[in-house]
Amino acid sequence: MAQLRVSEAAELLNVSDDTVRRWIDSGRLESGSGDGPRTVESSSVAALMRELAPGPATPLTKSARNRFPGIITRVERDGVMALVEIQAGPHRVTSLLSRESADELGLEPGVRAAGVVKSTEVIIELEEHK
Repeated sequence: MAQLRVSEAAELLNVSDDTVRRWIDSGRLESGSGDGPRTVESSSVAALMRELAPGPATPLTKSARNRFPGIITRVERDGVMALVEIQAGPHRVTSLLSRESADELGLEPGVRAAGVVKSTEVIIELEEHK
C-alpha cells in the first residue's frame, strides 16, 4: 500500500503534524510499516478525508479554472470508462475518464492527485513526490 509522510497527511487533512501523530496513536489513522520516519497508510487518510468531508458544496463564487490537489478516495472501472473521485480538503472532485487512462496513471484510492477544472472538464494529474 502507498504511504504518506506525516507532514503530507497533515497537509491533505488540513491539520498539524501533531494531530496526525495523535490520530495514529489513537488508531484513527493506520500507521505505515517499516523503519525510518513515521508514515501513514494513504488509504487510511483517504477514508478519513471522506469521513470528514462536508455535505454537498455550496455554489462556487470563483472562477471555474481551479486546481484541487488532494487524494483519490474512489475509482470505479467498467469495460471502457472509469469514475475517479478526489477529496481535496473540503471539496470532492469527480471525473469520468477512459479506463485505459486510469490504468496507465495507476489511479487507485490513496494516490495523491489533483483535479483540474476548466469549463466543464476535470483533468486528473498526479502529484509529484518531494
